[in-house]
Amino acid sequence: MEWFTAPEYWLSRLVLERGIAGVYLVAFVCAARQFRALLGEHGMLPIPRYLSAVSFRQAPSIFHWHYSDGFFAAVAWLGAALSAALVAGAGDLVPLWAVMLMWLLLWALYLSIVNVGQRWYAFGWESLLLEAGFLAVFLGNESVAPPVLVIWLARWLVFRTEFGAGLIKLRGDPCWRNLTCLYYHHETQPMPGPLSWFFHHLPRPLHRVEVAVNHVTQLVVPFGLFAPQPVASVAGAIIVITQLWLVMSGNYAWLNWLTMVLAVSAIASPAPLRMNASFNPFHLVNTYGAFGSVGRIRREIVIEGTADSEITDQTVWQEYEFKGKPGSVGRLPRQWAPYHLRLDWMMWFAAISPTYGRHWFVGLLERLLRNDAATLKLLRHNPFPDSPPQYVRARLYRYRYSTPRELRHDRVWWHRTPEGEFFPPASLPTGG
Repeated sequence: MEWFTAPEYWLSRLVLERGIAGVYLVAFVCAARQFRALLGEHGMLPIPRYLSAVSFRQAPSIFHWHYSDGFFAAVAWLGAALSAALVAGAGDLVPLWAVMLMWLLLWALYLSIVNVGQRWYAFGWESLLLEAGFLAVFLGNESVAPPVLVIWLARWLVFRTEFGAGLIKLRGDPCWRNLTCLYYHHETQPMPGPLSWFFHHLPRPLHRVEVAVNHVTQLVVPFGLFAPQPVASVAGAIIVITQLWLVMSGNYAWLNWLTMVLAVSAIASPAPLRMNASFNPFHLVNTYGAFGSVGRIRREIVIEGTADSEITDQTVWQEYEFKGKPGSVGRLPRQWAPYHLRLDWMMWFAAISPTYGRHWFVGLLERLLRNDAATLKLLRHNPFPDSPPQYVRARLYRYRYSTPRELRHDRVWWHRTPEGEFFPPASLPTGG
């Protein structure tokens, strides 16, 4: 049995189990708090409509059996409660078969959400969580020694995550190869954090060093995960440190946090397995990679409303504020990760190309015209708290970080210039 288990890996298993359960907890809470406006029966991309167009084989989910907003909420909060119990150590208080069922139930519940999540759940970290969560089913508890094979597979998952991210950069935007991508990325990333302004204004030679170090970390260091100790531990530590750097520089939901948790498996010494990169409806063996190309400028969609019954040159438009994405130039972005603001992220994609908002943006505006409570909970500020606006519109702005001088003089973190109309003024139909 010593070939299959190793008691000295108990700390790795502890961090893996508690860490994966913690990320599950955040993911289920995100789902519970955001789904009604995004995916609910009257949401922008309703789940019932989606289920009528896909089969169980195409999108395995318990919601094929039954769907209602109440049932979805129950699933999400059940997942959150079960995750919290595992974070607290409940897995060590029950028999082995019971803890395996707990982890399997968590995976099935979250898979059911992801597979009906459509565009709102089309992010690599959803698959990463499901793949890590499936491995957790076989980690065991205190009644058995940690299984070496599962520890190795966790390390293999870290390798694919890091190496895939490195490959997509080399194959993608030339700025990764000439070491200039970070001249732009801190400013144009989907959702900057409170320190992103400062990262952007680091000296350009340091930005080039950052990119070079990133290439080494993602394309060379991962091979060290399979080396004998202490090389494997050093490789794992380097990955953790670089992921912490990414946490400080922006908001990427739980991608960085889960990668750090998985990197703890580097205290083992497994041999490499044969790579198998494919996506499937069960999100078990996947390819990973992000930011193969980097935008040179940042555009933001600003949604405005007015209480005027007729639009004239004197019409006063008031802005809606989102929780995470840039809006008011005087507001410093907040740190949200590992919490995932799905609407804010999709607004970033829509600003890049209207195609990303084709199926849901009109629905968002319609819900703002009704002062829909579930939708307004996704926003930071509603300028029409007492009654809905008569009209809403969307304008496109070009944003850039303020210079240190502008920050001192004008007290602004951003500078923006209008680029035109994104969506013309719209109102509800008469009697709507």
